[in-house]
Parts: sequence; C-alpha cells; structure tokens
Amino acid sequence: MAWPAFPSRPDVVAWWARVRPHRVALVDRRRGERLTYAELDAASERWAGALRALGAGPGDRVAVLAGNRAELLALFGGCLRVGAVLVPLNWRLAPPELSLVLADAAPRLLVGESRFRATAERAGSLAGLAPQWVDLDDDAPVLLRRAASGGGGAHVRAEPDAPTMLLYTSGSTGKPKGVVLPHRQLFYNAYATTTGWELGAGDVAPVATPFFHTGGWHVFTTPLLHVGGTVVLFESFDPADFLDGLAEERCTVAFSVPTQITMLTECASWGRPLPALRFLISGGAPCPETVAARVRAAGIPFRQGFGLTECGPNCFAIGDEESLARPGSVGWPAHFLEMRLDAGDGREAEAGEPGELLLRGPQMFAGYWRAPARTAEVVDADGWLHTGDLACRDVDGAYRICGRRKEMYISGGENVFPGEVEAALAECEGVSEVVVVGVPDAKWGEVGRAFVVARAGHELRAEALVAHARTRLAGYKVPKSVVLLDELPRLGSGKPDRVALASHGADAVVPAAAAATAAARGD
Repeated sequence: MAWPAFPSRPDVVAWWARVRPHRVALVDRRRGERLTYAELDAASERWAGALRALGAGPGDRVAVLAGNRAELLALFGGCLRVGAVLVPLNWRLAPPELSLVLADAAPRLLVGESRFRATAERAGSLAGLAPQWVDLDDDAPVLLRRAASGGGGAHVRAEPDAPTMLLYTSGSTGKPKGVVLPHRQLFYNAYATTTGWELGAGDVAPVATPFFHTGGWHVFTTPLLHVGGTVVLFESFDPADFLDGLAEERCTVAFSVPTQITMLTECASWGRPLPALRFLISGGAPCPETVAARVRAAGIPFRQGFGLTECGPNCFAIGDEESLARPGSVGWPAHFLEMRLDAGDGREAEAGEPGELLLRGPQMFAGYWRAPARTAEVVDADGWLHTGDLACRDVDGAYRICGRRKEMYISGGENVFPGEVEAALAECEGVSEVVVVGVPDAKWGEVGRAFVVARAGHELRAEALVAHARTRLAGYKVPKSVVLLDELPRLGSGKPDRVALASHGADAVVPAAAAATAAARGD
C-alpha cells in the first residue's frame, strides 16, 4: 500500500535546534529543568554516543525503567539516531510480571532509576536474562560526559517500517503483547494530530500520563516536538499539582484520562483561572457527560478523543463547537486514516448502527513483536486493523465510541453496551466512578452488575441508583445488582480491571427484587 512520501531523516529535535535553538522544548517540573531545543538536541547526541559505546545499534532493544523525566526524551532521541528500539517498562509491575516483558523484549541494555534496580534485577533473574544495567542516577552522568568528549557518529537512516519503540499493552490475563511502533507511525500521528487539533509552535502541553503508555509519548509529546512546541513533564499525577502546572506554565492544551479529570473537578483548587488553556481533551475511556459538563462549567472547552497503542493514538479530530453540540462524539477520522464499521454479518453498519471499528492507514503499528500469528488475529489480509471497539457513525460521518466488543453482553437476546449504562448512572449526584459488567444469569443469560464509587463526602444507596437507571434506560439495560466500592481495581494502565470486577463476590449486592421494590416506592 502506498502512503504519502516519507522523510528519510525525520529528526525534528535536530531541525528545531537549528531553526529555533533557544525555544524551550521541555520542562521537567519535579527537577526544575528547562531544556531548549538546542540543549535537548545536544543531550540526545550524547545519549547516541553513550549507546554506541555500550554496543547498542540498529534493532537492539534499550529498555527503560523510570518515571517521567527529561532524560527519557533525550534517551529516545539517542535511540532514534543509532537505530535502537526504546522499550519503556511499567514500573508498577511486580518482578514476576516484569519478567514476562523482559523475556519477550530481550533488551541489550536496561536503563533505570536507582529505586527500581532491585525490581529489575529480580525480574531479569526470573526471565533468565541479565541485560547490562545503566543507572540513570549513578552511571549515566559519567557515560554522557565521556560521550560528549568522544565526538559524534553517523545517524542511522530512518526507514518507514523500522521500529522506534516497543510498547507493551496492559491486560489482566495472558502473555504481554509488544506493540512495534515504526517511524511512519510516529511521523503520521504527529502530522495528523497537529493538523486535526490545530497545534503549533506556541502550544504548551502537560504530560502526566506515564511514559510506559502510548498516551505519555504520543498524545502530545512527539506531536508537539514535531511542530516546535513545549512539553511539560509531571512525574506523577496529583490534581492540585497538575492545576498549578497548568497555570504556572501557561499550558494551552491538556490531556487526561476520565479518572484524572474527575479528580481535577473534585480538587479544592478546581475553578482557578486558566486563561491560556484552549481545551482539555479526554481519552483512554469514555468520559461521563456529567464530568464533561463540570469542565465546561469552569470555562474550559472539552473534547473527547479516541485511540489505541496499535494505531494513532490520535485517531479522530473534533472542534470545540461540534464537541459541545454532539456530547460524547469523538468527531471525524484523522488525516490519512480510513475507517469502516463492521456490522458482524459481512456488511458495513448503517448510520446510527453499532459496529466494530476497523482502521487502516500509515499511523498503524508494524505488528506485535515476534508474534505474527497474534498480529494476523487483528490485522486482516486487506490491512484493516480490527480494534475490538464498537462505534456508530452519524449521517455526516462523525463517530461515537460505544465500548469494547468483548464488554458488550446480551441480556434476554438484547445487546447491552456498558458505556451507555455507565453514562446513565454517572448522572446520579455523588457518583465518582462507575463500571458495569455482564454476569451470568439463569433466566436472561447475562445481566448487568454495576460497581460504583462515591465522590468524597457523598453517601450512595444502591436502591436509589437502580431507580435512577430505570428513568433513563430500557428495562433490560438496568443493572440487576449494584456493588458499592471504596475504589475500583485497576490494570497497569490505570483503567478499571473489568475481568476482576466480573469475578467479584456478591458483597453489598442489591438484587433485582429489592431494586424493583425501591423503584415502586419512588426512591
């Protein structure tokens, strides 16, 4: 398949270092560092020299186990220049979990913070590997000084399908999947994002999503560097600190996942003036409209985005006016992306009819690492990526995400999309988070069970939640039981662990009969 022409040396940091050397590229909030493009370019070149000295070259994997810090951007730049593949590791994983990733990636080097060394060594031992450890705090400063005095080397030509990064997707079961991100994916995602979201050199964006996720790297970081903007790094997400950063760094655009946005709107400093902020975009999961409304009530334009590690991750574009007029819509396909909705019977879904979202374009991954069979399970012979996400399309081509195909359940022969039920329950006063899963039922096959977390200072009653759902949803969609939780179990990505919830015990469950009685009383 012929994509538009690809530049052989898309080294945007080096280009901006020549054109605007004194422009700030990167701010590390925790360490108080501010790097210009010239400084980031020089740091990337030092890392390239250090990697060569350590024997890393084209195709070699360089794993990194660290929080969000400026060195990771320079390390990635060094990897690009020598042709090595960066493998960001999830520092939240326990050694047995991390060992599976190490065994699959087989990195030559493992760069990490001192605080994670014991975990890395234990994981390496379990994997039967002993990659060379490069300590960011102890070893790296010496290596980089030597590299600075040793002179530079030739940069490796950037072939479109050559891997740049290997990102492991989170999951609750099974072998981890390494998603290979080639040069073309990064380049076209950056181009499509900056065009569709109208980003430019004057934009400043915070990055609090961990760098072991595509959201940390490719929602704003690589696209903004592509156009000469400024990236503000937060090592972790704290709502008050995040709001301080938005104000103090005069951030113009921001991305957060729905859980973080909920935390922001419940923070004591929520509502402080943020005159520079043009919009807040949510991704990673559908954001309840009640939360979006709280954002807009604070005077901040709100947009809903969608993407995945295997494609994009920025797959749609929508403006502020359209986002307000179409609650829950993610808008229109990003540049270069083709889309289809598979109705499941060999035909294209009609307008308004849910179907599986299929994607095709140059911002797609190059396959799963050393797993052609697994790749063939999701990419068909015509090059379509079967996302497993259900979506529907308006008559004018705007899309709305309905949820995951595997999360949909069938109750009494009717399809139920958990996202729709969750949105209805999220309207209840005092609800912070809600997840609905299908559970077995002798009569209906499957029924819904809602897991609900209350906002701070609020007390919820399961009966009232079910009664509210009955005013918003058809009877077969109303959850037949409710579980009140202090917090939701989560995957390494921070998303709710639906598998764990589906196997949750029946503690605090309100059965259907009690719910019906409560509804009849008018609770």
